[in-house]
Amino acid sequence: MRPVFAPTVRQLNVIIPVGMSALGYALYVRYLVIQQTSVGLACDGGLASSLCTMRKIVVSFHQHEVFGAVAIGAAILNLIRPSVVLFTIGLVAAALGIVLYNVELSALAAALMIMSLARPVTEQV
Repeated sequence: MRPVFAPTVRQLNVIIPVGMSALGYALYVRYLVIQQTSVGLACDGGLASSLCTMRKIVVSFHQHEVFGAVAIGAAILNLIRPSVVLFTIGLVAAALGIVLYNVELSALAAALMIMSLARPVTEQV
């Protein structure tokens, strides 16, 4: 029986903080930058700050579903050939996408990443 794809404890010590940081950053951006009326009015009024630039970039990524597309791309590649790097990229993009309004593709990516944990590891040549 071939072993399934499962990150080691050492790899999980990196994956978990990276995923939680992405989730925390997404919550910060959504609730303290995008949904704050005062920040929106200031940025729309012409305030040139890094916060407004970040807000503009995140809104643009949302409109073009970048977070969901990156998450689904990484999840499909991870399903085909499991890799810790692809798993981490998919996890970060899915966390950002679910919180920042790209729920459909990001949730599908999360489901595909869960399925990849049951996939056998490919042989390294």
